[in-house]
Amino acid sequence: QVQLVVSGGGLVQAGGSLRLSCVASGRTFSTYAMGWFRQGPIQEREFVAGISRGGSSTNYADSVKGRFTISRDNSKNTVYLQMASLKPEDTAVYYCAAAPSLPGVAVTNKQLYNYWGQGTQVTVSS
Repeated sequence: QVQLVVSGGGLVQAGGSLRLSCVASGRTFSTYAMGWFRQGPIQEREFVAGISRGGSSTNYADSVKGRFTISRDNSKNTVYLQMASLKPEDTAVYYCAAAPSLPGVAVTNKQLYNYWGQGTQVTVSS
């Protein structure tokens, strides 16, 4: 069982930056690929970024490439999402999630994620 606690959301102006954090419980954090997803008011939850167990591989949605960076610190059981050049269309509730996976795989498929954090609201004003 993995419990995920998300923090770092808030209100920011367009062009600004935010960093989200997700802390996992348990001793098996390094055996999970981690991902960030988001869900707008009328959209389905969508993939934003993923990172492999050791951090060697990452994957991003086209809409955030070059602006968002996912990283992890296995010694702290934490995954981060650094968001820059934020746009109003980035407004959503952001979730982190954990997926059991093979080493070196950044998982993009939402269905493969077993554990989810509670979500944090990110609002970007124009």
